[in-house]
Amino acid sequence: VHLVESGGALAQPGGSLRLSCSASGFTFSRDAMSWVRQTPGKGLEWVSSVGTVPRDTLYDELVKGRFTISRDNAKNTLYLQMNNLLPEDTALYHCVKGGRSVATSPRAPRGQGTQVTVNS
Repeated sequence: VHLVESGGALAQPGGSLRLSCSASGFTFSRDAMSWVRQTPGKGLEWVSSVGTVPRDTLYDELVKGRFTISRDNAKNTLYLQMNNLLPEDTALYHCVKGGRSVATSPRAPRGQGTQVTVNS
């Protein structure tokens, strides 16, 4: 399993970013996928998950209405569209192979992460 995130950057409050996760080494279309985030001093925090069916999505209450998870099975790529960013969204974002129930498990395969920093 190989997961590579990209798209993280410095953004202003209220701004937008789109994260991508390129997946390889497994049959992407057959697995639920998730985004988690990590800040210094905190453990992994679940953000969002998408099932094998793209419309099957779940969001943490902190991001619901602002973030949109999606997947392109033809491109083996997972996305996270982040709108109306808040300073508290600052974190290292990882994509994870697996759904909500395993997303924060240390055994769940995840990428190295992409840094999102929100400040003015």
